[in-house]
Amino acid sequence: MNEKPKTIYEEFQDRGYDRRTFLKFCSFATAYLGLKASALGQVVKALETKTRPPVIWLHFQECTCCSESFIRSAHPGVAEVVLDKISLDYTETLMAAAGHQAEQSLTDTMTKYKGQYILLVEGSIPTADDGIYCVIGGETAEDKLKKVAADAKAVIAWGNCATAGCVQAANPNPTGAKPVSKIISGKPVINVPGCPPIAEVMTGVVLHILLFDRIPQLDGLGRPKEFYSRRVHDTCYRRANYDAGLFANAFDDENARKGYCLYKLGCRGPVTYNACAVMRWNEGVSFPIQSGHGCIGCSEAKFWDNGPFYQHLPSFPGFGIETTADQIGLVAGAATAAGIAVHAIRTNIRKRKDIVHNPVQSQPEKE
Repeated sequence: MNEKPKTIYEEFQDRGYDRRTFLKFCSFATAYLGLKASALGQVVKALETKTRPPVIWLHFQECTCCSESFIRSAHPGVAEVVLDKISLDYTETLMAAAGHQAEQSLTDTMTKYKGQYILLVEGSIPTADDGIYCVIGGETAEDKLKKVAADAKAVIAWGNCATAGCVQAANPNPTGAKPVSKIISGKPVINVPGCPPIAEVMTGVVLHILLFDRIPQLDGLGRPKEFYSRRVHDTCYRRANYDAGLFANAFDDENARKGYCLYKLGCRGPVTYNACAVMRWNEGVSFPIQSGHGCIGCSEAKFWDNGPFYQHLPSFPGFGIETTADQIGLVAGAATAAGIAVHAIRTNIRKRKDIVHNPVQSQPEKE
């Protein structure tokens, strides 16, 4: 007789977590997904009654940084409970089985959980020369992906490799690398870009599917709006310096030490959609811009080919002070006739004075 699958809550109990810890995890999940506090009861009930979803994790052309990011999630309950025992299903890099036994595990999971398993894909798919650049178990990456995706409940593409091709697809793209969405048709692909994506973003997407039994709301590029609806620039703590026209001109100059904006040093924050500035990395400690390095736009398509990392974009959509960092000043302000633009210039000049006289206030607060 088949043993009844355990619920998420029962998985918690088996690992020694008490009820208090379980409820704290539910509170985290509720806030993490942007839900109202009144939805906590719904989340608790879902995790008390739902079983861990069967998972298949495929690896193609990649460096495994997405897996490395995921297993370093700051919240142990997520990785240990939601996707624990992943080797019982299928993932080439973590499972104990190898060879024919590994492939049999994949076949068994697809057969037993047809239409129920979640397919996670890490890496781009080579299509040149009949796909010979990535062959697993005698199958090309493209053939394997199409076969496994056919009966998946949901398909999630992890990282820039799987969502846009990343460095493998950079010019001249010798392997003909393509993202998952260019290979799979007939079902939506959830793109979770980044190189790698933030661990909590990855787990948040899986949690959404688990709790609501449906994929999250996606933008036009297939990205979850929960995490990719705003530019890094919009939530960056250095934004006030940008608006005030205060920029670092070298990584070791005085302005850099004061925490001024890194746009002139190539920061791609104004054209990159991600949650880095809000969620941060390593248990919320920091993110690249806070540590002194500009955003390289790793969650955007073709970021490897979008020009030198340390040369800023000449301009990007906006008005007045947002048009170009090189022309910020009183002359540009005097030439702006529209009332709203004049107001913006005056506000930013005032910000500049405040920041110059109170440089400490421009730094992020320490916990």
